[in-house]
Amino acid sequence: MVPTTRLSVRALSLAVAAVSTTFAMSASASMGNIGTTYGVMPIDVATAQSLSMFNDQVSVTYYNPASLTRDERGELTSGILHSEQELRAKNPNANGDVVSSSPSQHVLIGMKTNLGSLTRFDHPLYLGFIAGVEKYGQEMMAFDSRTSETGQFLQHGREPLFLNLGGATPIWRGISVGASFRITLDATANLEAVSTLGGETSRERLAVDAEPQLKTILGTSIDLGSTFCPDSDCFLQGWETAFTYRTKSSASTTVDSSIIVTQTIPDPGLSLAVTTIDSYQPETIGFGAQYKGDGWRIGGSIEQQNWSELSNIFKGDTIKNQSTTPAASRIKFDDILIPRLGAEYDLNKNFSVRGGVAYEESPLKTTRNPEINYMDNDKLIVGLGISATYDRTRLLAFPVRLDLGYQYQQLKKRDFTVVSTDTNGVVTDTDVTADGDIHIVSGSVTLKF
Repeated sequence: MVPTTRLSVRALSLAVAAVSTTFAMSASASMGNIGTTYGVMPIDVATAQSLSMFNDQVSVTYYNPASLTRDERGELTSGILHSEQELRAKNPNANGDVVSSSPSQHVLIGMKTNLGSLTRFDHPLYLGFIAGVEKYGQEMMAFDSRTSETGQFLQHGREPLFLNLGGATPIWRGISVGASFRITLDATANLEAVSTLGGETSRERLAVDAEPQLKTILGTSIDLGSTFCPDSDCFLQGWETAFTYRTKSSASTTVDSSIIVTQTIPDPGLSLAVTTIDSYQPETIGFGAQYKGDGWRIGGSIEQQNWSELSNIFKGDTIKNQSTTPAASRIKFDDILIPRLGAEYDLNKNFSVRGGVAYEESPLKTTRNPEINYMDNDKLIVGLGISATYDRTRLLAFPVRLDLGYQYQQLKKRDFTVVSTDTNGVVTDTDVTADGDIHIVSGSVTLKF
C-alpha cells in the first residue's frame, strides 16, 4: 500500500499542475512589480523613479495620478522593458553560486485622454491606464510560491500582469488631484478527481475563477508658484511638490482539491487546501519636490514602505506560514525609507537627457529564515536615459517622442544562513553571502493626439 503522505503529495501535485497549466505560471516570480522594482516607462527607469511623480507620461497613473493633468493632449505609448539579473549566494563549500538569472521581459502599453469633452462643463477630466505583460506579452500571470532548500530572493524575478487605471483633474490654481487603482487577481481553483494507486486519474472536474481586486492609489500635485503668487513673480516660481499614497496589494491563489483513491481513500476523498500570495506591495507614502528652470529640472522623492505587516500576512499563507518554527527564527520585516534624486536637461528642442540615483534598504530583517530561506539586499540604483522628439511628421498632428532608459542595480553583500532538512529530518545550516547585479533596458514610442 502506498503511504498516505505520498498520496497527499501526489494529490497536491495534481491540483497545482492543473492550475499551473491554466494560468501559465512561471518558476521565477517575486514579491514585487515593475513599477517599484525597476520603473514602468524608460523615463522612470532612467531617473530611478526620482522624478516619476512629476512626469507628463501615462506612467504617472501608478506613481502620482494627479500628474495626468500636466499635458492637455491625449497620449498613446507603447514600449518594452528587459531586465537581466545575476543574483548570487556564495558558499565556500559549493561550486555554483548563482541562485537566479531568469530575465524579466515586459511589453508596455498606456493611453491617456481627456473625458471632459463628453460633458457640457468646460473642465478637464483625464483618464489613463498602463499595462505591462511578461515574456513580451506571452505570460499574463507569473506566479511561484515555494519553500527553498538553497535560498530564494525576495523581490526579483518574473512579474505578474501589471495593470493600473486612474483619473485626475485640476481643482484650483496649480493644484491637481487624482486617484487610480492597481488591479490584481485573486485566483481560486477547485479540483475533484478519482485516482488509482498508480496515479491515473478519472472523472476529473476542475473549476477556476479569477477575481480582480482594486487597490487604491491617491495623489496630489501642487505648483507652488501658481498657487501662492499666480499674478506676479516670487521665489516659489518653478517649485512643485507632490504627495502620494498606495494601499498594500498582492496577487493570490487558492487551490482546493478532493481526491478519491480507489480501494484506499473513499468518498469524500483526501482534501487538500493551499492558499498563497505573491507580488506583495506594502502600504507606501511618498513625498516629492522638484525645481524646474529654463530647459532643465532637478528633484527628488522619499518613500516610506511599510513592510512590517507582511510578517503577519504570511500567517495566512499555507506555504510561507512558519507556525511550527520557533518564534525567535520566524521571518520578520522592517518599514523602510527610500530616498531618490534625479535631474533632466534639454540639449535642444529635440533631445533631452536625464539621470537618477536611489538607495533602497532591504525590508527583510531576519537573516535566518527556515523553510522559506528568503534573501534580500540593500540596493544602490543608478539610471541614465535620453529622449528624442521627431517633429517633421507629415501625417500626425503632433511630434513623435522616442525614449530610452538604462538602469543598474547593485545588490550589496549580505550574509545569510540557509537552513535545509534532509529526508531523515537532519537540519543543516549553511552560511552564504548574497549579492547580485541587475541591468535594465527600456524603450518606448509616444504619440500625442
